[in-house]
Amino acid sequence: MFQALKRILMMNKLKLLLSSFLVVTVSFTTLQGQQTLSLQECIDIAVEQNYSLRITQNQEKITTNNYSRGNAGMLPLVNLSSGFSGNINNLNQELTDGSEVNPRNIHNTTGNAGVNLSWSLFEGFRAQVRYKQLQELMKMSELNTRISIENLIANLASEYYFYIQQQRQLDNLQYSVDLSKERVRIEREHFLLGSGSRVQLLQAQVNLNADSSRLERQYEVLNASRVRINEMMALSDLNRDFEPADTVIDIDKGMLYDELHTHVLTQNTAIATALKNRQLSEYDMQIIQSRSFPYLRLSSGYGFTHNTYQRGTLNNQQTWGMNYGISLGINLYDGRNRQREKNNARIELENSELNLKQIRQQAKGDLLTLFDAYNNNLRLLELETQNLEVARENLEIAFERYRLGALTGFELREVQKNLLEAEERLLSIQYQAKVAEISLLQISGRILELL
Repeated sequence: MFQALKRILMMNKLKLLLSSFLVVTVSFTTLQGQQTLSLQECIDIAVEQNYSLRITQNQEKITTNNYSRGNAGMLPLVNLSSGFSGNINNLNQELTDGSEVNPRNIHNTTGNAGVNLSWSLFEGFRAQVRYKQLQELMKMSELNTRISIENLIANLASEYYFYIQQQRQLDNLQYSVDLSKERVRIEREHFLLGSGSRVQLLQAQVNLNADSSRLERQYEVLNASRVRINEMMALSDLNRDFEPADTVIDIDKGMLYDELHTHVLTQNTAIATALKNRQLSEYDMQIIQSRSFPYLRLSSGYGFTHNTYQRGTLNNQQTWGMNYGISLGINLYDGRNRQREKNNARIELENSELNLKQIRQQAKGDLLTLFDAYNNNLRLLELETQNLEVARENLEIAFERYRLGALTGFELREVQKNLLEAEERLLSIQYQAKVAEISLLQISGRILELL
């Protein structure tokens, strides 16, 4: 029964099997051509090579290098200096006995070298607070790197499943073209046998051309998605072809709201970043307050000086030795700038606290929205799966009736369009459900589980 339709289905299956065989063969023979890549493999390549992520990781290295006691001002500074100077003078001297001495071009020189040490022993715990602040900045940079990785994984996973969706849509459109070709063949036979009309044949050809045009546009969509994936993986050949290892969009249907809510409050990266920003604002306040304390500074050095004289009782003189000093002071008044900075710091601290509350509230709202979309898509997925089964069975019956002449081409076209639309809706819902799942993993801080 339904031999013509079954013949088309068998031809499509044979094409898919042949295509899969070719993909596997090429992937074993060359890495430069088409190959099969799983989502895990794509993520591994992207995390290793993505340019934006590598820039973020380099920024993290900079903040790690900055986390040091010396950068916080807790260690002394030691400088080595040397210099040489001279002067050439002319003198007019009148002595007490009435005589005059007028030396000319007297050349005196001075050379010096020394080692100097300076150390702020106490500045109101500013250095200690700065050291803690540098540590928080390092942790903040680690969070920024994590955010970049999470965004990269989420975007790549979404694009990977979009590619699968569009590839399956391509198969559906190819199947539709095959059906339209079979319809043209049948109409041509009917026309040649005198049981059909040229109008029906031309209409079948118009529908075939429309399906073929849509198929060609689908190739463009699929190629654009492949380029975006290659770009995220930072491949040198952005047009390199590959086949996804997954052929269907597998959806995790067991996600629970209470579990996700707990993870959002404890593992959400945006909330963790807001907490760090609040801590940094507190440290800024403490650094400003430290300026109200006295400061104690130590200085010391060891130097050598050599002088030469062209006139006088000395020809040259050498001096060497050490110097030391200690200073204690306090800033009594600075034009009320310190008070102004304290007020601004309090406002910044309040803003950081408000920002934290806002991000928490936004994360909870996003969780509710995403989880509702996730559940709704799961319900629609079950409904559209049933609709697709009905549409396929309806097409089989309609095509056989059309082949026997009991159904017009227009009616067959409507049934064919209903099947294609049902397939498109199912693919769209599958993809939307998967995107909602990926978003839930990201907002709950669990997206790194895909690594």
